[in-house]
Amino acid sequence: MEGLRLELGLRVRERSAAVRVARAHGEWVEWQAIVDIARDLNAQVDAEPSPLRRLVLRSAVALTIGQQFGLSEGQVCGRVAVAERVMACTPGVWAAFEAGRLDERRIREISGAVMKLEEPASWARLERLVIDYAEAHTVAQLRTWLLRFVARVESERFNARADDARGDRRVQVTHVEDGMAWINAYVPSFVAAAADRRLDAAAKSAAGDPDDVRTHAQRRADIFSEWLLAADHKPASVAIDIAVTIPVLSLSGSNGEPALSADGHWAIPASWALDPDIDAIPFWHRLLIDPVTDDVLTHEYLGRYPPDVLRRALQFRDPTCRAPGCTKPADRCDIDHRTPWPEGPTTGNNLWALCRKHHTLKGHQILRWTLPDGTTCSAA
Repeated sequence: MEGLRLELGLRVRERSAAVRVARAHGEWVEWQAIVDIARDLNAQVDAEPSPLRRLVLRSAVALTIGQQFGLSEGQVCGRVAVAERVMACTPGVWAAFEAGRLDERRIREISGAVMKLEEPASWARLERLVIDYAEAHTVAQLRTWLLRFVARVESERFNARADDARGDRRVQVTHVEDGMAWINAYVPSFVAAAADRRLDAAAKSAAGDPDDVRTHAQRRADIFSEWLLAADHKPASVAIDIAVTIPVLSLSGSNGEPALSADGHWAIPASWALDPDIDAIPFWHRLLIDPVTDDVLTHEYLGRYPPDVLRRALQFRDPTCRAPGCTKPADRCDIDHRTPWPEGPTTGNNLWALCRKHHTLKGHQILRWTLPDGTTCSAA
């Protein structure tokens, strides 16, 4: 039975890989055709002697292409801009698209990162590293990886953009149908992350009332409204944790590398996290992580369940569920023994975060995957 299951799994992987390559190459064929047609039409427009006629004809290029491919003018312009940027700055990425290694979703994400980078050396470094990573990871994981890459490789420009954007912080209210409205707040990432966790914690703590039939989302919305309308404007009495990792050299001012959130979904200039005024926010934690020793994870415990200090450290180390492709935050996951307890110790190197779904699948040996050291994970 085990041999049959492995054989079926191999067949599924082979067939799905072939389909992914064919689909991605088909996307490239369409994109390349759009770019080639746009270039040809624009060349014809440039040959027109009349400036006014050139202006009129150029505005019709995207419309003409869109009608043939079933796309809007905006979609045509967007694809041409993305393609031209990738081909000019990272031609190897475009070649990987042609080979079916990358699909259009990944090309768009990479193009967005290229647009934020200004140095040719940064483009070359991105091209060298991103193809293999993008091919082996989900779009969500690639997006997070690119965020970190851009923030670290050209940290000074990232910091300058972040300072400018922070100056544009605002709140907008948009009224829509059925007596409802959206409240949109453009605020620093650490503030939004803290607000999100605080709302989540408050909504969960309010879920114990048996007469409360509201959903979790409804409780969050109601609590958010109560906080906004509170007359005293005092901080909510809900304890939460926000963690960022700060490079050692950033503490001494030797470089401008940003501080990254524990889950890798956002980054802020290190100077923001070091601002003494931020100590007024009680939930803020600044973590200096030693990439070599990770001392907080080196203690061994005799019990099965990790103490709070180790659990918190694991959530900082494993920002999301460790199942491939899963982005469930670690603080909403179970702490699982890779090698089952008591054979496996309750130590940092034998524990990881798994969301309830993947923890259950792993426990029933339905889900298995390969660890970085090459071993297969399938134990309960």
